[in-house]
Amino acid sequence: MQLTERHRQYWQKNLRITAVLLSIWFVVTFVVGFFARDLNFTFFGWPFSFWVGSQGALIVYCLIIWFYARYMNRLDQEHGVAEEEV
Repeated sequence: MQLTERHRQYWQKNLRITAVLLSIWFVVTFVVGFFARDLNFTFFGWPFSFWVGSQGALIVYCLIIWFYARYMNRLDQEHGVAEEEV
């Protein structure tokens, strides 16, 4: 199957957004968690480092999923590959 220029653009945008979101995931999971040990103050009764590692990361993960779903739906419609609603 021969890919058209439109397919190539779609795939490049898909790869770009995936790379950006995976980079954000990596930073939130490993970098912030590593440096959070140095945050030694209490936040809502818990050490702030615990809150960042447990609650903050979950919020960011949900936002990543929400953003990816919205972006890909818009990209699918833009390139004419959207699934039909039943």
